[in-house]
Amino acid sequence: MTAVVLVAHGELDVLQLRQDVPVPQPGAGELLVRVSAAAVNNTDIWTRQGAYGLPGQPDALAGWRGAIAFPRIQGGDIAGTVAAVGSGVSNDLVGRRVLVDPALYRDESAQAPPVGLLGSEADGGFAQYVVVPAAQAYDMADSPLSDEQLACLPVAYGTAMGMLERVELHDGETVLVTGASGGVGLALVQLAAARGATVIAITSRSKADQVSTAGAAHVLARDDNDLASRIRALSPAGLPVVADVVGGRLIEQLLPLLADDGRWVIAGAVAGPVVSFDLRRLYLHNRRLIGSSMHTREHFAKLVQAARTGRISPRIAARYPLAEIHQAQRRFVQGQHAGKIIIRP
Repeated sequence: MTAVVLVAHGELDVLQLRQDVPVPQPGAGELLVRVSAAAVNNTDIWTRQGAYGLPGQPDALAGWRGAIAFPRIQGGDIAGTVAAVGSGVSNDLVGRRVLVDPALYRDESAQAPPVGLLGSEADGGFAQYVVVPAAQAYDMADSPLSDEQLACLPVAYGTAMGMLERVELHDGETVLVTGASGGVGLALVQLAAARGATVIAITSRSKADQVSTAGAAHVLARDDNDLASRIRALSPAGLPVVADVVGGRLIEQLLPLLADDGRWVIAGAVAGPVVSFDLRRLYLHNRRLIGSSMHTREHFAKLVQAARTGRISPRIAARYPLAEIHQAQRRFVQGQHAGKIIIRP
């Protein structure tokens, strides 16, 4: 089969297009999925670059959960059709349209955390075929979303769903979303608005319309010199919830705006992973800082239900064939798009 293979940490040249990769064979409890659409995520870029670091070694080359076994086929976002099944799996599933939960979980419980990811700790969807656990391929025959839209969901929307569930966002609350035009940010805006929350979104001026269309009640420019004052005017009693995928200096700048008993959930560090802030502003106000890495099985099931009912409508920014993975990742890194960049194997 044709696949894009990551052979080492590095720049784009370590991603190699090959036509001679063996089609994987499903084992017991597994499915072979013919990939119809995949998508690009920060995880793909950072894993290729080895940008995750190691405990006590923030600059060490490593993947999401540590060392990566090369060669590796990346791509955690996968929608497609079941092509074959392994032992113990019903043949009735062959031909079904499915959305794949890409998480590798610690155990079988509904709230088990992910300890790996397809495309990182196991081969993913930047290929014509991929093997996945049967229990994590969800039947999407009744979903009004296209395969390309479904492929927008697993990593970005799964991460966003995990953030909102862990921070316990309620109907009627106000939530500040940083990095609101990216994959996870735009998903946060859509999912939070669908819950009845009032969304204050921070993004670039050029993407304000797209973020507003996604459901943000207020859109603020990230380069506004008076950003803190504008947020304070919109939520004078303080922010009950912040959903952050940016990190960096924003934490130090905006943490004082969090209300007493407020919750700050973070799932990214695009503006910098090492931060400094006054711990007294955290504990004296009973604020909570919550780390959120992807989703649980229960979170993903809620996302699947939203996709089946059409309550969410992912935005597609661009489409590329698998052979143009380098161009797709270049465009992704430039950060000028709003929504998801799709790969068609």
